[in-house]
Amino acid sequence: MIKVGILGAAGYTGGELIRLLVNHPEVEIVFANSESNAGNKVYDVHEGLLGDTEMEFTSEMQFDKVDVVFFCFGHGKSEAFLKEHDIPANVKIIDMAQDFRIAGTEAYQGGAPTAQAHDYVYGLPETHHDIIARCQHLANPGCFATCIQLGLLPLAKAGLLTNDISVNAITGSTGAGQKPGATTHFSWRNDNFSVYKLFIHQHLHEITQTLNELRPEGMPRVIDTLNEGYDADGITVDFIPYRGDFTRGIFCTEVVTLDRAMTKEKVEALYKEYYRDAAFTHYSDKAPDLKQVVNTNKALVHVDVFGRKVVVTSMIDNLLKGAVGQAVQNMNIMFGLDEKEGLRLKANAF
Repeated sequence: MIKVGILGAAGYTGGELIRLLVNHPEVEIVFANSESNAGNKVYDVHEGLLGDTEMEFTSEMQFDKVDVVFFCFGHGKSEAFLKEHDIPANVKIIDMAQDFRIAGTEAYQGGAPTAQAHDYVYGLPETHHDIIARCQHLANPGCFATCIQLGLLPLAKAGLLTNDISVNAITGSTGAGQKPGATTHFSWRNDNFSVYKLFIHQHLHEITQTLNELRPEGMPRVIDTLNEGYDADGITVDFIPYRGDFTRGIFCTEVVTLDRAMTKEKVEALYKEYYRDAAFTHYSDKAPDLKQVVNTNKALVHVDVFGRKVVVTSMIDNLLKGAVGQAVQNMNIMFGLDEKEGLRLKANAF
């Protein structure tokens, strides 16, 4: 059995993670840490877990008794936590914040990369599966970043990203976290629609990083416009995020202009081959809808082709494939389990 500790267990991602792991046949949750809820039943906060577990939140962090610890912190808190606490070298870490998503010598501070040496592997299984299987420390991808990248990876690997990319993506209200805010409470969000972080969303850092890793030698690089600005030479990802009036999910469309016209059959073949062995990412022959992925760890991708224009539609559940579902998928890979263990979830029929 894999013995698990969870930090920041009282938030949305903490609750979803517990929901998955209490039903995972190879996992025992040793502790679910929450300072403010210590002594309370987990289902007092995550009410959907009533009847599933009698576990209580704890202020203790028994790192000597676990094999892996999940960080369900807000962004910027993981790095600060590690400076103040010692976690044994043999304990694996899966961080769901953005602190260590940029590879090599950079980490995040306030949304921008800063110099910080680390050994965290970027945990997108569709690109880094073999490295994930060998890693000790993992940075779980962001929700928008996951959905957008899964729509673009086959084109990036084929060297077809040669012009600026236009991205529009809508997220559910749970993407903003559990703490109430002016743009998250029901009376504002319901029957409403809004744009935010236009062209400056922090997930652009990791998106450009992955696309540049995949691009063939000699092809134009993708610019991290948040660092380099729009005056730099290369391809830009022009990302417009929207707040939707639904609870869960991300629905994304991406417009890619090719240097030459391609048939839909050829573009589809690239996608079907790239995701042929993917555990959870599937190519859909017809245009999918958001309900097909909500409450699952699936990602669905579809393309339409209009001459040199390729329109990619991709969608995920932001809390599962966009967060803890992908984290559990990564845990399975790191411990040599079936990638789908504990994640065979069914979409809602209606």
